[in-house]
Amino acid sequence: MRLMALMLQVLVVTGAGAALAAAGTGNPKDILAAQLRDQGYACDHPQSAEQDAKGSKPDEAVWVVQCENAKYRMRLVPDMAAKVERIDQ
Repeated sequence: MRLMALMLQVLVVTGAGAALAAAGTGNPKDILAAQLRDQGYACDHPQSAEQDAKGSKPDEAVWVVQCENAKYRMRLVPDMAAKVERIDQ
C-alpha cells in the first residue's frame, strides 16, 4: 500500500506516468484503477488512463480513467485520497 501511495505521489508531482512504466513499477491505468478500488469504486478491468493536462495543476494531477463499466475523473493531491467523480458516457 505504501509503494502504491508513493507511485501515485510521483504521478502527481511529476506527471510522469511513462516514467513509472519505464521503471517497471506498473502501468498508470493499473495503478489508478487500484486506487479507485481502494476507495470503493468498481474498476476491475481498466481500459485506459490519460492525464488531463488542462485540468491539472502543479500539485494536483487530473487523470481520466476508462474502466470496463465506467469512466472516472481522478484528481490526485499529495497525501490525500483521490477526488473521484464518475463521468457519464
